[in-house]
Amino acid sequence: MADTPELVVFDCDGVLVDSEVLVVDVEARMLTEAGFPITADEIAERFVGLSYDSMMAELARHHGRPVPDGLSERIQQAALDRFPDHLRPVSGMPELLAGSDRPRCVASSSNLDRIALSLRLTGLDVHFTTDRVFSAQMVERGKPAPDLFLLAAETLGVDPSACLVVEDSAAGVTAARAAGMDVVGLVAGGHARPGLADRLAAAGARAVVATVGDLARHLDPDLDGR
Repeated sequence: MADTPELVVFDCDGVLVDSEVLVVDVEARMLTEAGFPITADEIAERFVGLSYDSMMAELARHHGRPVPDGLSERIQQAALDRFPDHLRPVSGMPELLAGSDRPRCVASSSNLDRIALSLRLTGLDVHFTTDRVFSAQMVERGKPAPDLFLLAAETLGVDPSACLVVEDSAAGVTAARAAGMDVVGLVAGGHARPGLADRLAAAGARAVVATVGDLARHLDPDLDGR
């Protein structure tokens, strides 16, 4: 890994925008009501960083029956309905993005519409052109497979070894490491539970930081931490 990355790859939910804390409560309530009992803490620990398809497949396997048709879509819509009034950027992220001109992109397990909505509502869309936004729906295998990160690097013409990924989930860290990328864990989101930092480190994060100010020093040594 070079001293400074040629490309910084940001996860979206829980890294750029503080969405996971809004979403896990909705997911837990609706899944429990549908006969798939689970708590918000369990979702935060087991499923943050995965696509909805992966989450529903694991729930079906665990319970020995399929998740009802349309439930995933209803949950996603109920979560999105909370965004206009409640979604905020992760603290310090607007300032970090405005203060650095280092090439960057987004690589998220969310679909493209949700990523676009999240960035627009938080004002972070000004920092990412549409050709620098990558979604798990663009690859056959989502995180923890490396496909999404490799697609981003290939599309933008950067060697994976010159990329630095910022992630908040063990699945994302695993994917980044499998892609041959350096990765820093960020536990600044409202969903971060005790033990998350340890899980990110165990998955292979070079460092785990609790604030965006600490993250700034890993992204660019010329940046002052905020």
